[in-house]
Amino acid sequence: MTNKMPPAVRDRAWQIAHHEMGHYVVARALGFETGGVTLTVTMDLRHQGGASISLIRPIASLEAMREHLEARIMVLLAGAMAQTLPSKPSAAKRVDKAKATTILKGEQGAEQDYAKIRELQHLLRNIAYPDTDPVLGERIAAQLKAMTDRLWIRTQDIIEDQAQSIAELAGALVDGMVIVEQWGRAADTYEVVFTGPMLERLRAVQAIPSLPVWTDSCSDAVQQCK
Repeated sequence: MTNKMPPAVRDRAWQIAHHEMGHYVVARALGFETGGVTLTVTMDLRHQGGASISLIRPIASLEAMREHLEARIMVLLAGAMAQTLPSKPSAAKRVDKAKATTILKGEQGAEQDYAKIRELQHLLRNIAYPDTDPVLGERIAAQLKAMTDRLWIRTQDIIEDQAQSIAELAGALVDGMVIVEQWGRAADTYEVVFTGPMLERLRAVQAIPSLPVWTDSCSDAVQQCK
């Protein structure tokens, strides 16, 4: 159906498909249970997308809570990062940090991810620095930035390493889009639903590796934020 999709609609669908598959791939790599992915794009370029991710995890210690929060922030960052991956197959698969930041802070749906990130950042910082005086605003801001920078770099590494899988899954999602019949008016909406079992059967999903939140090379950085 994508060969009949208007180019502008297809381009928007491609971007949002990458966004949702960025969430999906990073969540799966970091050990979250994943479900289905959906995407809807209208002729006037309005869109909705979603990747089902279970937040149910056993947390038996403060350390486990810290790692869960770090992983969750990384999953939230991943969508905007994946959305900036270049569309040309020959281009280097690199995240555009400026564009990703704009997407997170913009008004295209990702601002909900950003609001969650901001709240979780403070919770993570409160755990890392339980004795902080609330009046030390500049120090708190510096601590938040240092934590965010480390999480950003780790997420970017995963996105760029898994860029081919993200692109393959996003392409499959867009290729599966069909125009929805509308009773009493012209059809103007393309949509697709990939259920969890459908995704589980895809080679690109099966190839997603299980990754730790932090690699050995990141251990020093992690110690700095405790």
